[in-house]
Amino acid sequence: MWEDNLRGIFYIALKDIKTYYFKPPAVSWGIVFPITWILGFYLRNPGSFEELVPGLIAMTILFSTTAAEAVVINFELRLGSLERLLLAPISVAAVLLGKVLGGIIFGFVMATVVTVASVVMLRLHPNIFYLILITIPSLFVFSSLGALLCVMVKEVFEAQTLLNLPRFLMIFLSGVVYPIPKMPLALQYFSKVLPLTYTIDGLRRSFSIGSDKTVFFDTLILIFFFFLFIIPAAKLLYKKFE
Repeated sequence: MWEDNLRGIFYIALKDIKTYYFKPPAVSWGIVFPITWILGFYLRNPGSFEELVPGLIAMTILFSTTAAEAVVINFELRLGSLERLLLAPISVAAVLLGKVLGGIIFGFVMATVVTVASVVMLRLHPNIFYLILITIPSLFVFSSLGALLCVMVKEVFEAQTLLNLPRFLMIFLSGVVYPIPKMPLALQYFSKVLPLTYTIDGLRRSFSIGSDKTVFFDTLILIFFFFLFIIPAAKLLYKKFE
């Protein structure tokens, strides 16, 4: 059974990548929007662009993984194509993981492009191990977040609307464009329950010199967020087929 599930996860992700990802809307949300956003803040307050690179990478991860993730499941439920997948010897959880994997792969490609371009153009020297350690769980977290918000509603437009709230909250309250220590104390505490906060922190430490055990703590917190999102998402998706 597990072999069928693994095969199903792979082919579902492959199908989604060909059908939904690497299309103009997904690419624009995944890479063009974060770059435009960061440039807007940079032009308003010119300074060291190197300081904005972790935020740019984090936003690319956030928007690319959720670009189509939040609409794919409900779209296919309406078409009835998702039910047809269950005719194969594959579990509901495997179907969900296949959907999540599609977002992860797309996000990884977009984040890699932005990271490599930033490192080469600005001649940065990040810690590659730390960078991978933070990026991989972040991809899982935000792709599973998109899937969770998708299965919480029935309509495609509801999922997109619901997803915009946490996305923009995280942009402003996770330290992307404004330092968390300068925020009011209540907002500083609130930022600790946002997964993007730990992605930003880990990425910034990846671009700093020296060893920092905090990166491993950020990674553990992100792994916790992944399970926090994926488990209820699987349960909600299962209920849609009852």
